[in-house]
Amino acid sequence: MRVTFFGNFLNHHQIPFCNEMAKHLDDRFTFIATSKITDERLQLGYKDYSDTFGYSINAYESEKQNQKALVLARESDVVIFGSAPERFLTPRLATDRLTFRYSERLFKRGTYRLMDPRVLAMSLEKHTRHRKKNLHLLCASAYAARDASLLFAYPDKMWKWGYFPQVYEYSLDERFKHSPEDTVKILWTGRFIDWKHPEYAIRLAKVLKIKNYDFSLIMIGDGMLKSKVEKLAHRIGLQDKIRFMGAMSTEDVRSHMMSSDIFLVTSDKQEGWGAVVNESMNSACAVIVSDAVGAAHFMVKHNYNGLLFKSGDLSDLINKAEYLLINKNEIRRLGQNAYNTMTSEWNAGVAAHRLLKLTESILERKEAPFLNGPCSKAD
Repeated sequence: MRVTFFGNFLNHHQIPFCNEMAKHLDDRFTFIATSKITDERLQLGYKDYSDTFGYSINAYESEKQNQKALVLARESDVVIFGSAPERFLTPRLATDRLTFRYSERLFKRGTYRLMDPRVLAMSLEKHTRHRKKNLHLLCASAYAARDASLLFAYPDKMWKWGYFPQVYEYSLDERFKHSPEDTVKILWTGRFIDWKHPEYAIRLAKVLKIKNYDFSLIMIGDGMLKSKVEKLAHRIGLQDKIRFMGAMSTEDVRSHMMSSDIFLVTSDKQEGWGAVVNESMNSACAVIVSDAVGAAHFMVKHNYNGLLFKSGDLSDLINKAEYLLINKNEIRRLGQNAYNTMTSEWNAGVAAHRLLKLTESILERKEAPFLNGPCSKAD
């Protein structure tokens, strides 16, 4: 079986999955990069992997590579199609070979956009026109299936999926060697932009300080709102509680996660997936995640391996954080369960194995083999 994965550029969120696919398929797996990594991503700590892996082809580099990508698009047994130009997919759909479109939620800014005739027409063309073809949807968001169903697209052909950053295994006893009486370390990381709502972390810290909780907050990242958020923290007197660390490498961010107790994910529905949820859960943090984040309802089971708060509801976020500061033993319980979720189910090895099994089931017209987790039905 030959499997080809089309994406924009190869990054650390995709590499573990691609490596696992290459282990299973050897030279029968190819990743097609259709664009060069942007300077913005490089400034945020991403690395350029365009010439690192033998399974990767850069279709943008030459006409020869572009033609090779087009041939693979048509002739591969299975194609996974992510963020890539539709010109690579259109010839394949005429063959009706098994294809997985890999997508976050379709309407990040709201389903009201379907009232725009142009948006509706483009959405129907992209997602609904080929609903009878052997075209399936890998849902990299708990909301992708709902959005697609509004278009009557991918009938009974939508599967739970996501992003699969590197998952590490280590001693939980060593991870939790600090005393529960120590200062609770809270971490927020991401771009300082409006829909990630970094100001929620500041507002939370203000309340926690007023109530005299023993905590510290680290905020990692950069962006157009960083200066504004720093000024807000200074204006309300949080200098002794907050450290702003700026942008840093993925490895350094992981190091901070491993020394933190609580991890905040405050984004609204424009956060298609949220790979920091994977990374912080693998780091055994007690995660508090906005329920609008794409990864939230797939990976976080409320009060088992993390806490969900209602998106945009600051008081709910505060209540969840206070619960953990009052019940410090819950931090460890949630963190341990989060770690176990990542090492046993939501990781690249499981995802690659399951996708190949799902592919066999579809081609052989058998029942879907998984009831939960990656490659189970997305409702």
